Amino acid sequence: MAERAPVRITGVHALSALGRGADAQLAGVLAGAPAFRPVGRFDTSARRVGVAATLADAGPLADELTGAVHAACAAAGLDAAGRAAAPLLLAAHGGAGVPALAGELARRCGLAGASRVYTSACVSASTAVADAAALIGRGDVDRIVVAAGYLVEPDQYALFDAGRALATDGAVRPFSAGRRGLLLGDGVAAVVLESAAAAARRDAPTLASVLGWGRAGDAYHPCQPDPQGRGLARALGAALRRAGLRPEDIGYVNANATGTGYSDAAEAAALRLAWGEHAHRVPVSSTKALHGHALEASGLLELVVTVLAVRHGKLPVNAGWLGPDEACPLDVIRDAPRPAATGYAVSLNAAFGGANTALLVGAA
Repeated sequence: MAERAPVRITGVHALSALGRGADAQLAGVLAGAPAFRPVGRFDTSARRVGVAATLADAGPLADELTGAVHAACAAAGLDAAGRAAAPLLLAAHGGAGVPALAGELARRCGLAGASRVYTSACVSASTAVADAAALIGRGDVDRIVVAAGYLVEPDQYALFDAGRALATDGAVRPFSAGRRGLLLGDGVAAVVLESAAAAARRDAPTLASVLGWGRAGDAYHPCQPDPQGRGLARALGAALRRAGLRPEDIGYVNANATGTGYSDAAEAAALRLAWGEHAHRVPVSSTKALHGHALEASGLLELVVTVLAVRHGKLPVNAGWLGPDEACPLDVIRDAPRPAATGYAVSLNAAFGGANTALLVGAA
């Protein structure tokens, strides 16, 4: 089955309020200290909430994306010819300007061109990875660079604040009793994906493999998730089927959980619906509690963090935990990082409009 052909991750780079580079992301999520601080990038005096996870020295988004792509390609050992054969898939916030940004980014980085852009809210980057894996897996292309970026800015900040989605206590508490909402965070990431054959020809390093992916819609409500989690459960099931794995094989879930009441409970329901009793045993955390919600870039930043953590053999804590919520009966990682029991992990994302994605990776 061509779609089951292995897809290698050969290079990654990311930045967030935890720092710059893959090592900084891993160190930050394992340290377990949330990166939320008062916003200094723009005036929040008229807002209900005034904190976010921002990187103090972040430059313009185009420049940060350029640096991330260059760094990921260098980590993958790609020369100029290798880059020139790799198309770009870009996930970013915005409208008409995103295709121009993608084209400029491809030109700056010597890539084959910007073949697709993704602006589908919080599943943008994870959808791009799923598309890239499908294209590579069926032999359409040997190599793809996926990039994603969001830097906290006043418009989306105001929108989430006006919608009373931001946590008024300055902390994100996924799956926890007393959770009050999400907080935004910077996120810029780039990943090089290759077919196993192409990676072998270059003797390229392999960090992990994308083994399965799933996408499904709720068709329930423009903003609220299906309380039964049926769309996300279908995405989870599809990812496992593509990977040829069982729920019992999965050793970690980096959850979408944003710290909001409805979405966290719906995600817990989705895990139970998809995996039955194993949903109560698989270790779960949401690294959004540490680096914030990077909107369109969340899926890629969280994929990078998930790959690095499982490869390192330690699973990040679920920061902000106050106590159990009966609507979220999961094995939430608390207090300290936990050893990884298997090399398989899932990264979940969900977005307004009822869009859901699941990416299943196996550490090299």
